[in-house]
Amino acid sequence: MTEVLAVAVITVLAVIAPGADFAMVVRNSYLHGRRTGLLGALGVAAGVLVHVAYTMLGVGLLIASSTFLFTVIKLVGAAYLVYIGVRTFRTRGKVTVDLENRTGLTPFAALRTGFLTNVLNPKTTLFVVSTFAQVVSPGTPVLQQVGYGLFMSLAHLLWFGVVAVFFSHDRMRTLMLRGQKVLNKVIGSVLAGLGVSLAFAPSH
Repeated sequence: MTEVLAVAVITVLAVIAPGADFAMVVRNSYLHGRRTGLLGALGVAAGVLVHVAYTMLGVGLLIASSTFLFTVIKLVGAAYLVYIGVRTFRTRGKVTVDLENRTGLTPFAALRTGFLTNVLNPKTTLFVVSTFAQVVSPGTPVLQQVGYGLFMSLAHLLWFGVVAVFFSHDRMRTLMLRGQKVLNKVIGSVLAGLGVSLAFAPSH
């Protein structure tokens, strides 16, 4: 599996798997409308870039300073992918969202909520670190790594933009919730399989 394909598959599946970002965008779209949901999605995408920036720096330092530590991080990352894969597979598809507190959100507040939800989310930290640890090698150009990071951010923006559109519309919201149950099984299986295969793949 090439680096680019690995990044693409892991990113798309991890983004779609329900978590704090998903619940926040669902809630804001449902209560405050499409624009608020879309601004939350934009905030989430901006938050991802923060994770990418410190991960690129940290992974780069690890590669340069300690092959052993980098290998350990890589194996931990693979184990994390298996873990979230199993958890996602076992999820029954029910999204727990707080639909109380209908106070309005300003555009800046909607953007800030999305940004902080993502930046403070340990799941995103682990996802970004895990992905970079699997695919980045001493020979991976910095510009290519930046491209990976931008792709991760764009994937979050597009997916949560779709979520905002669906959950601000009654009929679409019902359709998406039904589809999520099937998605969880597929996403969980593939993520767990990827984690296992990456753990046993030879290092670059």
